[in-house]
Amino acid sequence: MKKTDTKIKTKPRAYITEEQEATEVSEAAISYYHTKSEKSSNGLRAILNNDVEKTENQMTSFEKIQLIKDGISKDDLENLKEKARLDYNQLAKVFSVARATLINKKGKDKFDMTLSEKIVVVSDIYSYGYEVFEDEDRFNSWVFRSNKALAGLSPYDLLDNQFGREEVKNLIGRIDYGVYS
Repeated sequence: MKKTDTKIKTKPRAYITEEQEATEVSEAAISYYHTKSEKSSNGLRAILNNDVEKTENQMTSFEKIQLIKDGISKDDLENLKEKARLDYNQLAKVFSVARATLINKKGKDKFDMTLSEKIVVVSDIYSYGYEVFEDEDRFNSWVFRSNKALAGLSPYDLLDNQFGREEVKNLIGRIDYGVYS
């Protein structure tokens, strides 16, 4: 009696078309993303009301771009304000705008792209912080504490410009990966 070879035969990589390879890569990325999302969601809700149903730090760049192009509404800003426990003066400082700019919009009124982008980026940072710290109150208080890794400044002090926001997000990432910060 002869043993049969049960090995599955596949096409050598050289005979796979670019389209087939792209499909394989896409399916692998989707599978990885869903697994990562399930592991990292921690039951957190998005800060901004978006149709994507992900927290801001789990959204793709293209999803964020679309949010910005559509414009962020005053209601979304109110959600950020409440969740982050910031007042209009603090938000005006972070977004480098007049307090009246934030207050004068009503309900579904949208902010321009420049301000919408800042709101999305700050929401992304807060969303990431909530996930890493696993507690909104603890992260909200951390934002206002001075930090040696930020030259003695608090993370809040750096949120008013692009490079400061990058530093804060990088610091949260170091904390996430257990790097002494």
